[in-house]
Amino acid sequence: MADQFIGKWNNTTSDNFDAYLKEVGVGMVTRTVASKLKPTLTFEVNGDDWTMTSISTFKTHVTKFKLGQEFEDKTIDGREVTSKFELDGTKLIQTEKGKSEGKDSRIERSISGNTLTINMECNGVKSVRVYEKA
Repeated sequence: MADQFIGKWNNTTSDNFDAYLKEVGVGMVTRTVASKLKPTLTFEVNGDDWTMTSISTFKTHVTKFKLGQEFEDKTIDGREVTSKFELDGTKLIQTEKGKSEGKDSRIERSISGNTLTINMECNGVKSVRVYEKA
């Protein structure tokens, strides 16, 4: 199922993203910038090694991971978390455990046709971002 994620995806819509970022602890200035961006996501898989790259006019962020293995990560907005990615059927599920009094979050990525939908949740605050295959 990893094959369906491979490639380049362009953000088309975001719903409630600012509220989600606020809930996970992102400051106002960064939230304001992030909410206006339309990033491109790229997924690469080489054996067990995954690379997810987010590119925008603000920042490029690369996350490298192996399914099922926790790792220390710094999110694109600067939060320090312990992340873990798992495939659940056709969904790529990421759990983030906040450090230094940070908040936990769940990010679920799923694909239907040429559409990648990302559902994010922290303490009941939900956001949906939609991407189209480039």
